[in-house]
Amino acid sequence: MYDPKIHHRHSIRLPGYDYSQACVCFVTICTQNRQMRFGNIVGGKMKLNDTGRIVQDIWHQIPVHFLAVTTDEFVVMPNHIHGIIITGSYGNSPETGAKICSGPKTERVVSLCPEALHSSNDGQWDKNRVPTVGQIIGYFKYQSTKKINEIRHHGIQRIWQRNYYEHIVRDESDLNRICKYIQNNPLKWGMDKLHGI
Repeated sequence: MYDPKIHHRHSIRLPGYDYSQACVCFVTICTQNRQMRFGNIVGGKMKLNDTGRIVQDIWHQIPVHFLAVTTDEFVVMPNHIHGIIITGSYGNSPETGAKICSGPKTERVVSLCPEALHSSNDGQWDKNRVPTVGQIIGYFKYQSTKKINEIRHHGIQRIWQRNYYEHIVRDESDLNRICKYIQNNPLKWGMDKLHGI
Protein backbone atom coordinates (compact mmCIF):
# COMPACT_ATOMS: atom_id res chain seq x y z
CA MET A 1 0.00 0.00 0.00
CA TYR A 2 1.25 3.47 -0.89
CA ASP A 3 2.39 5.61 2.03
CA PRO A 4 3.81 9.06 1.08
CA LYS A 5 5.99 9.09 4.22
CA ILE A 6 7.74 5.88 3.12
CA HIS A 7 7.65 6.01 -0.67
CA HIS A 8 8.57 9.71 -1.01
CA ARG A 9 6.57 10.12 -4.20
CA HIS A 10 5.08 13.46 -5.00
CA SER A 11 2.50 14.44 -7.54
CA ILE A 12 3.64 16.26 -10.65
CA ARG A 13 0.06 17.34 -11.31
CA LEU A 14 -0.99 20.99 -11.32
CA PRO A 15 -2.94 21.44 -8.06
CA GLY A 16 -6.60 22.25 -8.65
CA TYR A 17 -6.46 21.71 -12.41
CA ASP A 18 -9.34 19.70 -13.93
CA TYR A 19 -7.47 17.21 -16.15
CA SER A 20 -10.74 16.05 -17.72
CA GLN A 21 -11.34 19.41 -19.42
CA ALA A 22 -10.26 20.07 -22.97
CA CYS A 23 -6.70 21.33 -23.20
CA VAL A 24 -3.39 21.47 -25.06
CA CYS A 25 -0.70 19.55 -23.20
CA PHE A 26 3.03 18.99 -23.81
CA VAL A 27 4.25 15.59 -22.60
CA THR A 28 7.63 13.90 -22.20
CA ILE A 29 7.82 10.16 -21.58
CA CYS A 30 11.15 8.45 -20.80
CA THR A 31 12.12 4.83 -21.24
CA GLN A 32 12.58 2.59 -18.22
CA ASN A 33 15.97 3.44 -16.67
CA ARG A 34 16.39 5.85 -19.60
CA GLN A 35 17.72 3.06 -21.80
CA MET A 36 18.54 3.97 -25.39
CA ARG A 37 15.90 1.91 -27.21
CA PHE A 38 14.52 3.80 -30.20
CA GLY A 39 17.48 4.54 -32.48
CA ASN A 40 20.34 7.02 -32.73
CA ILE A 41 20.97 10.65 -33.54
CA VAL A 42 23.04 10.90 -36.74
CA GLY A 43 23.95 14.31 -38.14
CA GLY A 44 21.39 16.06 -35.95
CA LYS A 45 18.54 13.80 -37.11
CA MET A 46 16.85 10.91 -35.36
CA LYS A 47 17.32 7.58 -37.15
CA LEU A 48 14.58 5.29 -35.83
CA ASN A 49 15.11 1.58 -35.35
CA ASP A 50 12.21 -0.93 -35.41
CA THR A 51 11.10 -0.11 -31.87
CA GLY A 52 11.32 3.62 -32.58
CA ARG A 53 9.09 3.17 -35.63
CA ILE A 54 6.55 1.29 -33.49
CA VAL A 55 6.51 4.14 -30.97
CA GLN A 56 6.01 6.67 -33.78
CA ASP A 57 3.20 4.59 -35.35
CA ILE A 58 1.35 4.15 -32.04
CA TRP A 59 1.59 7.91 -31.35
CA HIS A 60 0.01 8.63 -34.73
CA GLN A 61 -2.81 6.17 -33.94
CA ILE A 62 -3.89 8.14 -30.86
CA PRO A 63 -6.44 10.28 -32.81
CA VAL A 64 -7.85 7.11 -34.41
CA HIS A 65 -8.48 5.54 -31.00
CA PHE A 66 -9.66 8.79 -29.37
CA LEU A 67 -11.68 10.85 -31.86
CA ALA A 68 -11.76 13.81 -29.47
CA VAL A 69 -7.95 14.02 -29.50
CA THR A 70 -5.48 15.48 -31.96
CA THR A 71 -1.71 15.18 -31.79
CA ASP A 72 0.56 17.98 -32.89
CA GLU A 73 4.37 18.30 -32.92
CA PHE A 74 6.11 15.07 -31.89
CA VAL A 75 9.59 13.54 -31.82
CA VAL A 76 11.01 10.15 -30.85
CA MET A 77 14.45 10.43 -29.25
CA PRO A 78 16.81 7.55 -28.33
CA ASN A 79 15.39 7.24 -24.78
CA HIS A 80 12.31 9.46 -24.62
CA ILE A 81 9.55 11.10 -26.61
CA HIS A 82 8.15 14.63 -26.66
CA GLY A 83 4.71 15.41 -28.01
CA ILE A 84 1.74 17.73 -27.91
CA ILE A 85 -1.72 16.33 -27.22
CA ILE A 86 -4.88 18.35 -27.84
CA THR A 87 -7.98 17.00 -26.11
CA GLY A 88 -11.52 17.98 -27.03
CA SER A 89 -10.44 18.83 -30.58
CA TYR A 90 -12.77 16.57 -32.59
CA GLY A 91 -10.41 16.59 -35.56
CA ASN A 92 -9.62 20.30 -35.36
CA SER A 93 -6.11 21.62 -35.55
CA PRO A 94 -4.78 23.71 -32.65
CA GLU A 95 -5.38 26.87 -34.65
CA THR A 96 -9.09 26.25 -35.22
CA GLY A 97 -11.50 26.74 -32.40
CA ALA A 98 -8.79 27.41 -29.84
CA LYS A 99 -9.75 29.74 -27.06
CA ILE A 100 -8.57 30.58 -23.59
CA CYS A 101 -10.37 28.62 -20.88
CA SER A 102 -9.99 28.93 -17.16
CA GLY A 103 -11.14 26.88 -14.23
CA PRO A 104 -11.15 27.16 -10.46
CA LYS A 105 -7.66 27.44 -8.96
CA THR A 106 -6.04 27.08 -12.39
CA GLU A 107 -4.03 29.34 -14.56
CA ARG A 108 -5.45 30.21 -17.94
CA VAL A 109 -4.75 27.61 -20.60
CA VAL A 110 -5.18 27.45 -24.35
CA SER A 111 -7.94 24.92 -24.84
CA LEU A 112 -10.24 23.54 -27.45
CA CYS A 113 -13.60 23.41 -25.70
CA PRO A 114 -16.31 21.48 -27.53
CA GLU A 115 -19.89 22.43 -26.77
CA ALA A 116 -21.02 18.85 -26.12
CA LEU A 117 -19.13 15.80 -24.94
CA HIS A 118 -20.47 12.33 -25.72
CA SER A 119 -20.41 9.33 -23.43
CA SER A 120 -21.46 5.73 -23.90
CA ASN A 121 -24.09 3.99 -21.78
CA ASP A 122 -23.07 0.43 -22.68
CA GLY A 123 -19.78 0.34 -20.77
CA GLN A 124 -17.66 0.50 -23.95
CA TRP A 125 -15.21 3.32 -24.54
CA ASP A 126 -16.97 5.97 -26.60
CA LYS A 127 -14.42 7.22 -29.13
CA ASN A 128 -16.13 10.63 -29.03
CA ARG A 129 -15.62 10.97 -25.28
CA VAL A 130 -12.84 13.34 -24.24
CA PRO A 131 -10.22 11.28 -22.37
CA THR A 132 -7.86 12.62 -19.74
CA VAL A 133 -4.19 13.05 -20.63
CA GLY A 134 -3.46 10.16 -18.25
CA GLN A 135 -5.80 7.86 -20.19
CA ILE A 136 -4.15 8.83 -23.48
CA ILE A 137 -0.65 8.22 -22.10
CA GLY A 138 -1.81 4.91 -20.59
CA TYR A 139 -3.12 3.79 -23.99
CA PHE A 140 0.09 4.91 -25.73
CA LYS A 141 2.38 3.14 -23.24
CA TYR A 142 0.34 -0.06 -23.24
CA GLN A 143 0.03 -0.35 -27.03
CA SER A 144 3.67 0.51 -27.76
CA THR A 145 4.96 -1.86 -25.05
CA LYS A 146 2.75 -4.67 -26.35
CA LYS A 147 3.90 -4.23 -29.98
CA ILE A 148 7.59 -3.89 -29.06
CA ASN A 149 7.47 -7.03 -26.90
CA GLU A 150 5.77 -8.91 -29.75
CA ILE A 151 8.66 -8.26 -32.16
CA ARG A 152 11.46 -8.74 -29.64
CA HIS A 153 10.52 -12.28 -28.54
CA HIS A 154 12.41 -11.82 -25.23
CA GLY A 155 9.39 -12.08 -22.97
CA ILE A 156 7.63 -9.12 -21.47
CA GLN A 157 9.91 -6.19 -20.71
CA ARG A 158 8.98 -2.82 -19.32
CA ILE A 159 9.63 -0.15 -21.94
CA TRP A 160 8.48 3.06 -20.21
CA GLN A 161 9.12 4.55 -16.79
CA ARG A 162 6.10 4.81 -14.51
CA ASN A 163 5.55 8.56 -14.64
CA TYR A 164 5.65 11.14 -17.37
CA TYR A 165 6.17 14.90 -17.50
CA GLU A 166 3.28 17.11 -18.55
CA HIS A 167 2.93 20.84 -19.07
CA ILE A 168 -0.40 22.53 -19.74
CA VAL A 169 0.19 24.92 -22.64
CA ARG A 170 -0.71 28.41 -21.46
CA ASP A 171 -1.03 30.40 -24.67
CA GLU A 172 0.05 30.60 -28.30
CA SER A 173 3.49 31.92 -27.38
CA ASP A 174 4.02 28.93 -25.06
CA LEU A 175 2.84 26.58 -27.83
CA ASN A 176 5.27 28.10 -30.37
CA ARG A 177 8.18 27.84 -27.91
CA ILE A 178 7.39 24.18 -27.19
CA CYS A 179 7.00 23.30 -30.89
CA LYS A 180 10.46 24.77 -31.60
CA TYR A 181 11.89 22.85 -28.65
CA ILE A 182 10.47 19.58 -30.01
CA GLN A 183 11.63 20.29 -33.58
CA ASN A 184 15.18 21.16 -32.43
CA ASN A 185 15.52 18.32 -29.92
CA PRO A 186 17.54 16.01 -32.23
CA LEU A 187 19.90 18.88 -33.14
CA LYS A 188 20.56 19.60 -29.46
CA TRP A 189 20.88 15.97 -28.36
CA GLY A 190 24.47 16.45 -27.19
CA MET A 191 23.28 19.08 -24.70
CA ASP A 192 20.13 17.17 -23.65
CA LYS A 193 20.03 16.27 -19.95
CA LEU A 194 18.71 12.81 -20.96
CA HIS A 195 21.75 12.19 -23.22
CA GLY A 196 24.38 9.88 -21.83
CA ILE A 197 22.40 8.78 -18.79
